[in-house]
Amino acid sequence: VRTSFCNLRCAWCDTPYTSWEPEDRDISVDELLGAVANFGCRHVVITGGEPFIQERELAELCARLREGDKHVTVETNATVFAPVAADLISMSPKLRNSTPVGDTWEARHEDRRIAPDVIRAFLAAYECQVKFVLDAPDDIDEVHELRGRVPIAAEDIILMPQGLTADETLRRMAWLAEACTRHGYRLSPRMHVDIWGAKRGV
Repeated sequence: VRTSFCNLRCAWCDTPYTSWEPEDRDISVDELLGAVANFGCRHVVITGGEPFIQERELAELCARLREGDKHVTVETNATVFAPVAADLISMSPKLRNSTPVGDTWEARHEDRRIAPDVIRAFLAAYECQVKFVLDAPDDIDEVHELRGRVPIAAEDIILMPQGLTADETLRRMAWLAEACTRHGYRLSPRMHVDIWGAKRGV
């Protein structure tokens, strides 16, 4: 389930059509639940945009999915906290490499992209994973810097390569794998990019 609208403007965002330039239409929670039911799936991932900026609708959706015996994961940039019925919160705090330098959103994005109190609140209330998108080897220093401010367990950290093509992601996987081995983190490829490239709807 992909929600629209976002409170950040990542320079490398690959879903502007749901974030700040939404192309689809408004639908009710009832209509959305009907669409989910058609898939016959047990696991539901709610992503965005940023789902938590639509707090009321998100809370209703999560509660009703759980009532339907679904396993609910909510993906978030971890800048807004709200209590919802979720089995897993997948946080993706944005590193400096995400800041749209020279854009009118640069200052706002830089000011909002890391919210330590929000990250702590999610860690205290939910089972979590914390995913970081890395563009260059030096980005790992910022991950360590954040861990100095927020106690995130190494096994809950996932490193992912930035890239919109398989060539871009593959170039980053070797040093990412080495960093994960050295620090006890987990590694995640961008499998949809590796298989389908920047194709939408996969």
